[in-house]
Amino acid sequence: MIRVADLHHAYGDTPAVQGLSFEAGVGEVLGLLGPNGAGKSTTVKILTGLLPLQRGTVEVAGFDIATHPLEVKRRVGYVPETGAIYDALTPDEYFRFISLLYHLEPDVVQPRIEELLRMFDLVPVRSARMVTFSKGMRQKVLIAAALLHAPDVVIFDEPLNGLDANAMLVFKELLRGLALQGRTILFCSHLLDIVERLCPRIVIIDKGRAIAGGTPADIAAATGATTLEQAFASLTGARSAVDATAGVLSSLEGRP
Repeated sequence: MIRVADLHHAYGDTPAVQGLSFEAGVGEVLGLLGPNGAGKSTTVKILTGLLPLQRGTVEVAGFDIATHPLEVKRRVGYVPETGAIYDALTPDEYFRFISLLYHLEPDVVQPRIEELLRMFDLVPVRSARMVTFSKGMRQKVLIAAALLHAPDVVIFDEPLNGLDANAMLVFKELLRGLALQGRTILFCSHLLDIVERLCPRIVIIDKGRAIAGGTPADIAAATGATTLEQAFASLTGARSAVDATAGVLSSLEGRP
């Protein structure tokens, strides 16, 4: 589970998160939405121990991040928005490296590695240096590596970057299966239609605060909108897409 209560974080005099509170239960897929600069990345970095807790309470998998940061890290799988991998390694070598970091026994982790490689069709390239990999292939490796230690909580930050249609189908089924196993999933993305389909419950944040929460249908209804996209634009004060593009389209209309 994840429990965030009255979370505050600032970079110098600039506040990034201001009193944010939300929870995600066991077996739940929770979507975390917000415009650029809303505080999503800061929140995720605090949840994963990449940023220190300044003020508030954060519990992950039953452990307080302030007092038991290593216990939290042992139980969290994290796919960052822009994850780095060791290009000189092969997938096999990378997975073995990750397994050593988590002190996983070879007889336990090796069958899991085989299944992770098969899941994303990485078996043919398991011995290839990842410097040659496309963005999508690297993303598959990052997703697989985040699951290697069978985490109780998995945090996905824009996990679909670079994935092809088939890999997306596999990922969606993976997400459903992880939730059925009782794992807590936090899913952050700018793709509102994907979040709407994958996340039964959503929290929308803006300027470091939670401004809406509930099912996509509930959020839309509360704003008088018919879709989550319309509700999101209304709640965050985004310009109408029609207004935003009108001037450009008008200028392009009279072709030279």
